[in-house]
Amino acid sequence: MQLIQEIQAIAAQKEPVIQALSQQIWQYAELNWQEQRSCQATIQALEAEGFSIAPCAAGLDTAFVAHYGDKGPVIGFLGEYDALAGLSQQAAQPTQQTVEGHAAGHGCGHNMLGAGAFGAAAILKELVARGLVNAQVEFFGCPAEEDGAGKAHMARAGLFDHLDAAFCWHPDGTNQVIGTGTLAVMGVKYAFTGITAHAAAAPYAGRSALDAAELMNVGCNYLREHMIPDARLHYAYLDTGGAAPNVVPDHAAVHYYIRAPRTSQMLELFERVNKVAQGAALMTETQMEYTILDACSDFVPNRPLSQLLADCLAQLGGPDFDEADRQLAAQFQQTIPPRQRQDNLVNACLSSGLHQADYAPLVLDDHTPPYLHQPWVAEMGSTDLGDASYCAPTAQCYIACAALGTGGHTWQMTAQANSSIGRKGTIRAAMVLALAGARAAGDPELLRQARQAFEEDVPNGYTCPLPPRQ
Repeated sequence: MQLIQEIQAIAAQKEPVIQALSQQIWQYAELNWQEQRSCQATIQALEAEGFSIAPCAAGLDTAFVAHYGDKGPVIGFLGEYDALAGLSQQAAQPTQQTVEGHAAGHGCGHNMLGAGAFGAAAILKELVARGLVNAQVEFFGCPAEEDGAGKAHMARAGLFDHLDAAFCWHPDGTNQVIGTGTLAVMGVKYAFTGITAHAAAAPYAGRSALDAAELMNVGCNYLREHMIPDARLHYAYLDTGGAAPNVVPDHAAVHYYIRAPRTSQMLELFERVNKVAQGAALMTETQMEYTILDACSDFVPNRPLSQLLADCLAQLGGPDFDEADRQLAAQFQQTIPPRQRQDNLVNACLSSGLHQADYAPLVLDDHTPPYLHQPWVAEMGSTDLGDASYCAPTAQCYIACAALGTGGHTWQMTAQANSSIGRKGTIRAAMVLALAGARAAGDPELLRQARQAFEEDVPNGYTCPLPPRQ
């Protein structure tokens, strides 16, 4: 109890800095690989706490590693700060209203994620400085989680390999520790090149790149019948070859996401999709080239660390929401159709073991369910945290920062990411992660068990799914 009381007192002291950083990153709303101001703001906050900074980690302009301490187990906290295109929204406003002059927004709550992880590192650092915990504390500034797989680049560079324990969290509508896997994902651009011609006078002289792209999509639709049920294929056109129907398009491109529960399964499916694309090019006598845009591995939950994190969440409880928060959450819930709210809770029920009926009467989650270890189950989403989990024992929790049923990548999440609801979730996440880090650092047997479980779960080590950087 003394450790919890120390953490509560330190968190109260540091909360203004944590919340100021979250709001600052929310206002910047910088897209993947462009997070210069958000990255620098986080570095400045860590430097003020006494951390040393190694900038441009893994050769990435907006990645860094912060370090404090010179002895004891190495405890890492992973933070993010990239925003999403097209999700600008007024803070705490339960009607859709964009911020003038801004197109992007934190529709996945990464401003809270980065600030909360910073808070955990700052709290644990203070415990070390006071002689209450023996640990080395590291914070990883991770760019481009959205469509960039920043952590995969960092994992390939070996930045996580030395960690005794890695902790991360994500803003959500629920409180829980994640004991499932996630889908490995690869983003690939398939570009077709043909021959242009007049579509009426001499169509036979042309070779349509757009036909090739469409035939590829048809082929992949048939492929869906013959891939494992939990795999996913989805695509968007990047280039349709032009807008003139009387011109045979000589260029076209599609962007595919290829997902599967394990990285090895994803890579196998990637080869099958390539064959479909090659077949489409053969049928249309066009040329096909593909470019891997990003890729990340499935998440491997570490059982001992995840159980520890769940115990810490249960002891501290969910965020301290008040009636004003619940009234605001109810307003946000009204903007989401009931069926959509239910669909947004499917993954939550999968990993928490709770049912829709358990969440139905609530506008804000107050559950802290027991940890369920089921790594054979894949949550239907992807995160580059998976790459870190192949390099070091890793645990992740969700903390309620939004009305129940709020989906990620929505304007509603952007609005709540800078609201009283989001702020209370952020500070609770900082406390939960700091408590888990402190307890892990002080328990050599737990760290031994975590390392043993990691080695059993990842017997072949880490293979980065990204191609070498050019």
